[in-house]
Amino acid sequence: MAGVILRDVRKIYPSGFEAIKGIGLEVGDGQFCVLVGPSGCGKSTLLRMVAGLETISGGEIDIGGRIVNQIEPAERDIAMVFQNYALYPHMSVYNNMAYGLRNRGMAKPEIDTRVQEAARILEIGPMLDRKPGQLSGGQRQRVAMGRAIVRQPKVFLFDEPLSNLDAKLRIAMRVEIRKLQRRLNTTSIYVTHDQLEAMTLADILVVMNGGQVEQIGNPLEIYQKPATTFVASFIGAPPMNLLPVGSDEIRSQLAGVSGEAGLLGIRPEDFEISNDAIPGGIALKLSVEAIERVGAETFIYGARQQQGQGVAANPGELPPGEVIVRIPGVIAPAIGERIQATAPREKLHLFTSDGRKRIEL
Repeated sequence: MAGVILRDVRKIYPSGFEAIKGIGLEVGDGQFCVLVGPSGCGKSTLLRMVAGLETISGGEIDIGGRIVNQIEPAERDIAMVFQNYALYPHMSVYNNMAYGLRNRGMAKPEIDTRVQEAARILEIGPMLDRKPGQLSGGQRQRVAMGRAIVRQPKVFLFDEPLSNLDAKLRIAMRVEIRKLQRRLNTTSIYVTHDQLEAMTLADILVVMNGGQVEQIGNPLEIYQKPATTFVASFIGAPPMNLLPVGSDEIRSQLAGVSGEAGLLGIRPEDFEISNDAIPGGIALKLSVEAIERVGAETFIYGARQQQGQGVAANPGELPPGEVIVRIPGVIAPAIGERIQATAPREKLHLFTSDGRKRIEL
C-alpha cells in the first residue's frame, strides 16, 4: 500500500484551456479520498492523471514515494474501476478477472487463488462461469471491482463507478464499496458528482470547481463550516439558503458583524417555525409558496417579504428571494400562509459578497 501526493499538478491542453489549475493534495496510506464537483470541474481529468491516462502539464504525482509523471499506467501499481465496467463480453467472469494477471505472466495457481479469494469477498463465486451479459448491473460492477482487487495494487481509482445503477442499487453498492475498502485498507481515490455519495464514503473530501480545489477536509467539517458559497450550495440537500446581508431585515439583526460580510447562509434544517424572538439569531418573515412532504420530514418553500438584491447563482443554489425550511414530520403550514422562520446565531454562516471567503461570527 501507499499514499498519494499531488504537488501543484496542472493540465493545459494545446488549445490553451487550463483544465487543472495547480492542485495540491495528500492522501495518506489506506485513506479513502473522494473528489466531488459538478460536471466539467476537472475531477475525472485529475483521476486520469493519477492513473497515467492523461499526461500532466506541470507539478508532480507521487505514489508511495515514487514520482510517476513519466511512468506508464501499467507500471504505477494502481487499479481502476470505470463507470462503464469495461468488461470483455465474450469472456467469463473468471477470465475477465484473471486476464490482467495472465498478461503479467503470473503462475496459474496464483491467479486461481487470487480470483477465488476476490470472488469470495464480493460474493460472486457462483457467477464465475457466466458471461457479463448474463449479469445485472450491480453484479457487473462487482466483477469490475474484483478485476481490480486481484491485482492487489497500491492504490484503487474509482471513476463514477455507480452512476449507471438505479437509486436503490447505488445505495447498496455504496455501502459495499466502503466496507470493501476498509477490509482491504487500500488507499483509494473516488470520483463522483453525487454529494451524498461523497459525504458517506470519504475520509478526505475534496470539493472541486473550475479546475481547482474549493475546500479539502473531513466531510462533516466541510458541511458544518463551508469555506465558500459554492461549497455551501453544493454540499447539502436541500442546499444552504444564501441571503444578501444588505437587506434591511437582515442587517438590523446582525449587529456587530464584520463590515465585509455580504452573504448570510442558513441550512434549511437549522430553521424553526416560531413566533418567538431569537436573541442574536435571525427571524425571517415568509409567505409559504410550496410544500414537499418526503416521508419523515417536510420542505417548506417560502418567499421573503423583503428580498434585497439577488445572489450569484451556484449549482444547486436557490433562486434569489426564496428560502427553504426543513422541518420534521408531515404537519406543515398551508400554502399562502405567512410564517416566521428563526435560526440561532450559532447556526449562521457569513461570507464575503463574492462568496469566496468565509467570515467567522
